[in-house]
Amino acid sequence: MRKGLARFQIGKNGVTDGFRESLASAFKTRKIIKISVLKSVVRDKEKVKEMAEELISSMEGSYKYRIIGFTIVLRKSNKTQK
Repeated sequence: MRKGLARFQIGKNGVTDGFRESLASAFKTRKIIKISVLKSVVRDKEKVKEMAEELISSMEGSYKYRIIGFTIVLRKSNKTQK
């Protein structure tokens, strides 16, 4: 695994408060997080984009995302707000 990269997976429970807390914790030491969305959860790539939007809006700070297939790549922006 490359330094600065963490991997997560969204399963049948979807995006929970615990998942958000895990992301926030991982971003304390990482710059990039890859989140795989299982196809059993979402079969529409537009829903994956909605999940990404929901995630970055619920987290403190400034983040960018990129969708690659059923994977969300979250990156911490240089201009993080506190």
